[in-house]
Amino acid sequence: MKDVQDFIPITKAKNELLDLIRRVENQDDTIAITKNGVPSAIIMSMEKFEGLLETLDILSDESTIRLLRKAIQESKEDKWLSLEEVFK
Repeated sequence: MKDVQDFIPITKAKNELLDLIRRVENQDDTIAITKNGVPSAIIMSMEKFEGLLETLDILSDESTIRLLRKAIQESKEDKWLSLEEVFK
């Protein structure tokens, strides 16, 4: 996920909410809403939010993480399978 593209005060966000929604939908931006100069909320597209939830779900699955770590280690050791071996 990309970093936050903009920080907007809450009063400005209230007045421009529809434009902010369009922006995150069309430009895939992530916008932080600030209160007293401190970020307190994020506006992002549903697609990005769902991707974030899916990533968290994957990272919370211990067996998946174990397999990912093993695959990373094997790639570092240059252990690759041919297409024939994969699709036996």
